[in-house]
Amino acid sequence: MKKFIYVMAISALAFQACNGGNKDAKESADSLNMAKDTTTNAAATGGIAVEEADAKFTTEAAVGGMAEVELGKMALEKSSNPQVKEFATMMVKDHGMANTELMAIAKQKNITLPSTVDDEHKKKMEDLSKKTGTDFDKAYVSAMVDGHKSTLKLMEDESKDGKDADLKAFATKTAPIVQSHLQMINKINDSMK
Repeated sequence: MKKFIYVMAISALAFQACNGGNKDAKESADSLNMAKDTTTNAAATGGIAVEEADAKFTTEAAVGGMAEVELGKMALEKSSNPQVKEFATMMVKDHGMANTELMAIAKQKNITLPSTVDDEHKKKMEDLSKKTGTDFDKAYVSAMVDGHKSTLKLMEDESKDGKDADLKAFATKTAPIVQSHLQMINKINDSMK
């Protein structure tokens, strides 16, 4: 019964957050995680097993991972460049696996993850969806360079400064994969100039 009441309370909070007007999915998840802060009212909220900075890392990594998969799927449909298609296939596979692993850690730590990408990534997807041919390829490759630079920094920072051992290990394991993606997309970008 307690769990049911907890789920209903969180659902109500999530519904309110979604209807709050200007909060995107990531901001809503961050707000729910702040409400679950174990130092205040863990009995009512279920508490989270990590510090706020680790929870924010988790939501940011989840949004980035979801975006990489969705943009990869879009590239598989829209691109005719074999290098771009190969890279997009790798994005769907690698980031899909990382997302699954991150979701399992988040569940174990009672961290609420966003269910969709944030507004920034939605806009990027909308902009890309309007492009075709080499315009699409160039815009996708540019987005992948920028995205992997920020994701690499995110992973390296968590690897160095994270407090939760599981999230720190996830970041440490994921950073070299993101680094190899960045090197590959930089080569593709150079070949398109």
